[in-house]
Amino acid sequence: MDVRTETQLPHSTPEAQGVPSSAILDFVAAVEDQIDALHGFVLVRHGHIVAQGAWAPHGVDSQRTMFSLSKSFTSSGVGLAVADGRLSVDDPVLSFFPDEAPEQVSENLAKMRVRDLLTMTSGHDADTLPAIHRESDTNWAQTILAQPVDHEPGTHFVYNSGASYLLSTIVQRVTGERLLDYLRPRLLEPLGITDATWETCPRGINTGGWGLSIRLSEVARFGQMYLQGGAWRGQQVLPRAWVAEATARQVSNDNRTETDWRQGYGYQFWRARHGAYRGDGAFGQYCLVMPEQDAVLAIISGVSNMQAVLDLVWEHLLPAMGGAALPEDGETNVRLRGRLDALALPGPAGEPASSVAERISGTKYHVRAEQPTNQPARRVGLAGRQVETITLVAGPEEYRLTVADNLGVHEVVAATDEWRLGESSLLRGSDEPVAARAAWTDEGTCAIRVVLLRAPFIFTLTLGFEDEQVTLRAAGNVSFDAAEPVSVVGHRD
Repeated sequence: MDVRTETQLPHSTPEAQGVPSSAILDFVAAVEDQIDALHGFVLVRHGHIVAQGAWAPHGVDSQRTMFSLSKSFTSSGVGLAVADGRLSVDDPVLSFFPDEAPEQVSENLAKMRVRDLLTMTSGHDADTLPAIHRESDTNWAQTILAQPVDHEPGTHFVYNSGASYLLSTIVQRVTGERLLDYLRPRLLEPLGITDATWETCPRGINTGGWGLSIRLSEVARFGQMYLQGGAWRGQQVLPRAWVAEATARQVSNDNRTETDWRQGYGYQFWRARHGAYRGDGAFGQYCLVMPEQDAVLAIISGVSNMQAVLDLVWEHLLPAMGGAALPEDGETNVRLRGRLDALALPGPAGEPASSVAERISGTKYHVRAEQPTNQPARRVGLAGRQVETITLVAGPEEYRLTVADNLGVHEVVAATDEWRLGESSLLRGSDEPVAARAAWTDEGTCAIRVVLLRAPFIFTLTLGFEDEQVTLRAAGNVSFDAAEPVSVVGHRD
């Protein structure tokens, strides 16, 4: 039996589930006009997929890193461990860390419970994640527990990925299994999620607060399972009571009405406006559950303004979800299907060829050793790298960029008329699936846009050829840092 096929959600026309196709068309149009850029979405109503699409080269069934949306899966693992009698949300955190506790345990640290980790009210005044990266010690739990606990646990909300890591560690300690392995037979496989991966810390513990990679379609099924109170295909995957607790407003975090990040917080789930809740991850990865509308919306994207995406959902999709089925609208539904099938990210604007191409093709340009890239190293991109040589083999239909740097020799192959699929180590130092397109923005400038298929990142590599030199400029779409484009100059032999 193909587990993934057996667990797929059924499809339906939008109208049969009370959603006009025109509203989904309006949502897509607004997204393409106002958001840069959604990469895919799945809309589920009354348990049926009524619309789904992905902007090529991305796909609905492509593996994708979910960043902090991982936290909602960590919460689920805690819920299962509670149901198995392995722990309680009122257990003291230090009871799981006898060897990592600091020599002097503060009163607030002693009071910290599992519940406080779940609700991001551990008492810390700031996220403890940066402390993990500052310390050379590989014992993350010890580093987190050594941070000052400035507030009484349970009273002060601070978004804290270190707390989620501690939850993952606790699950591993009480079950004897990594969080991912514990979830596989109990949660993931029932949902048809068979090849999920999860990053680990240096000690082999799943990171908990980030690092889970699954498919967009699987995010939709996870949300539908929560909408159904933890039930899936006749099986109670998660206890109904846990689902209710985890998605309820357990703590306040400001109560501003104009933003979906100030509606309260549950157990690693955000509350949202309009009675909704969600798990979400950096740069626009969403699992949005709308109980009042009996709907789920899963989204992957690469955006810097995550609120803007939800605003378009509330503007176009939410008010369109009526209670009764609508008359079929065949003409509009055909237009919707055509629009969804044709979704694609734009390549660089320009021409497929240039008079300069023949002159520069295959030429190796050398970057002077004293000219490093102009920024500190980052997780993605060329910042902090020592570029040594740059070579472009140009056209007519395929462009091959080779960059040698202190990490090795990297290659990107791009097409001018389509997204060329391949692998490259250029942007993160090791081979990963990418897609690339190229165009000449003017006679002396070639732009290559590179999409990381398992991440939200898109980089535009611009090569400006002038006389006997080339300037390589790398600019990304989103970043955890306030990053400026990286620029290096290479000289012809």
